[in-house]
Amino acid sequence: MKKIKLLLTSTIALMMLAACVTATRVPITGRKQRLSVTDEQMLSLSATQYKEYLGSAKKSTNATNTAMVQRVGQRLAKAVESYLTNNGYANEVKNYAWEFNLVQNKAANAFCMPGGKIVVYEGMLPITQDEPSLAIVLGHEIAHAVAKHSAEQMSKQKNQGILASLGISILAAKAGEEAANMATSLASTGLTFLNAHYSRDNESEADHMGLIFAAMAGYDPNTAITFWQRMSQTSSGSQGLLESYLSSHPSDTKRVKDIQKWLPEAMQYYKK
Repeated sequence: MKKIKLLLTSTIALMMLAACVTATRVPITGRKQRLSVTDEQMLSLSATQYKEYLGSAKKSTNATNTAMVQRVGQRLAKAVESYLTNNGYANEVKNYAWEFNLVQNKAANAFCMPGGKIVVYEGMLPITQDEPSLAIVLGHEIAHAVAKHSAEQMSKQKNQGILASLGISILAAKAGEEAANMATSLASTGLTFLNAHYSRDNESEADHMGLIFAAMAGYDPNTAITFWQRMSQTSSGSQGLLESYLSSHPSDTKRVKDIQKWLPEAMQYYKK
């Protein structure tokens, strides 16, 4: 009876993993993805959370800076949609309803939600200093949306949850509940390290794609070097080995080296 139950649990778990999996390729990089959440699910969740965020955030009262963020953002969005339309991703364009908001926050940060909902903190502008550098930041955030990194992360977490539940059920049946509880704790720790590394991969891919998106929109991609050098100067000191490994972002030094590597490719898209 116990074997039948385990077999049934395994079968259901595998069916859940296989169901609704969509295989795609990321624009620009061509990397393969397997997503188990739909565009509709992500866009619905994004719209809800974005509305909640804007309900609590304070938009910038600086009309000049707000207009700049929106102007640069829309210029990038137009270039990106043109690229997608002309390179086999025309069906993806319908997923974007671009919004670019500048909010009152002293942190040097920006973020993007699925569907092209992008927020820039006022604290980022003293570091960007000019529109080309702002384009590097916004290109990076737009890349997260185009590469569907949120859907990828959610798919991975969903699959990890299914597999973890399966493994723990099997262990509990064979070795008892105490061993299963220990496995749960270890699995949680292991997935934390795994997901941290995965997020850095996403961040690196967004750097790559964002550099090219900025070039497509007519912004000099070489600007990225000086921007990240300025960003590095605002960092709170060097990271230790453990902190670096757990960080969800590449180090500024690595970013600059990677950008230097990608610049020849990006310059092929650059037109003043």
